[in-house]
Amino acid sequence: MGKGGASGDSVGRKICKSYTYVFIWIVLSFSVIVYNKYILDKKLYNWPFPISLTMIHMAFCASIAFLLVRILRLVEPVSMSRELYLSSVVPIGALYALSLWLSNSAYIYLSVSFIQMLKALMPVAVYSIGILLKKESFKSDTMANMLSISLGVAIAAYGEAKFDSWGVILQLGAVAFEATRLVMIQILLTSKGISLNPITSLYYVAPCCFVFLSVPWIFVEYPLLKESSSFHFDFFTFGTNSLCAFALNLAVFLLVGKTSALTMNVAGVVKDWLLIAFSWSVIKDMVTPINLFGYFLAFLGVAYYNHSKLQALKAKEAQKKAAQVDEEAGRLLDEREEDGLGKKSELQN
Repeated sequence: MGKGGASGDSVGRKICKSYTYVFIWIVLSFSVIVYNKYILDKKLYNWPFPISLTMIHMAFCASIAFLLVRILRLVEPVSMSRELYLSSVVPIGALYALSLWLSNSAYIYLSVSFIQMLKALMPVAVYSIGILLKKESFKSDTMANMLSISLGVAIAAYGEAKFDSWGVILQLGAVAFEATRLVMIQILLTSKGISLNPITSLYYVAPCCFVFLSVPWIFVEYPLLKESSSFHFDFFTFGTNSLCAFALNLAVFLLVGKTSALTMNVAGVVKDWLLIAFSWSVIKDMVTPINLFGYFLAFLGVAYYNHSKLQALKAKEAQKKAAQVDEEAGRLLDEREEDGLGKKSELQN
C-alpha cells in the first residue's frame, strides 16, 4: 500500500513538473511574440526595425552565453574544430539569421493571429525539405496530410481581413528558412554526434548570426536610424525584451529535455490558440469565421501528423526493445550451450 502510494506520488510529481515546463514555455513564447509585435508595430511602440531588434537579441544572448561559458565557466564548451565550425555552425547561423529577420519583419505587416496560422505550415516545410535533402522518405499518406494542412492555411489566408501579400511572403520565407535550419541541424550536427544545449548553441550560433545580420543592416536600416535623430535607446524596453528572448531559449531546452519534442508541438498548438484569442480580444485584430475554419482544418492536420509521429516512435521503441530481448535470449542460450559443453567435457575426462 505504501509502495503504491509512493509510486502514485512520484507519477503525480512528474506530471506536475511536465505541466510546469509547458506553462513556462507557453508564457515565455507568448511574451516574446507579443513583445516583438508591440515594439515593431507602427501603431504601438513604432520602431519598425526588425534587423536591429534581432541584432540586439543576438548581442544580448551571445554576451550572456560568453559570460556563462568563458568567464564564470558554469557551462562546458563543446569541442569543435575550426573546420567543423565553418562547415556546420556557420550555415546554421546564416539560416537562423534569415529566419529571425523575416519572421520579425512580418509583424510589421500582419496580425499576430494570422502569423500563427501561417506557422502551421512548419511541418509541411520540414517534411518537404527533408525529402529534398534525403532525410525523409516520400510517403503518399504523409504527403496527403501535408496537403490538408496547406489547404487549411490557404482557406485561413483567403479569409484574412487585412491580407498583406508582402507580409505573407516574409512569413513564408521565415518558415522555409527555419525548416531548412532544423533539417540542417540533423545533417550537420546531430549526425556527427554533436549536441548543443541552449547556452552552447547561443555561444556558437549567436555571434555568427549577428555578423550575418550586420550586412543587410548596414544598407537597409542603418541609414534610416542615422536620420532618425529623435530615437533614443530604451534600455528597459530592449533589455527586458532581450531577456525574454534569452529565457525562451532556455525554456525550449527545458521543455524538450524534460518531456519530449512532441509535447512541445502539442503545447505549441495551445499557445497558438491563446495568441489568436489574445490578438482578437486585446489587440483588436480582426479574426473572421473563415480564418478560424481554415486554421481548424490545418490544426486537425497538424494533430494527425503529431499522432502519426508518436505512433511511429512507439513502434520504433517496441522494435528496439524486442531486439534487445532477442539479443539477451541469444546470449543466455549461448552461455547455456557453453556450460553444457563444459560439463560434457568433464564427464568424458
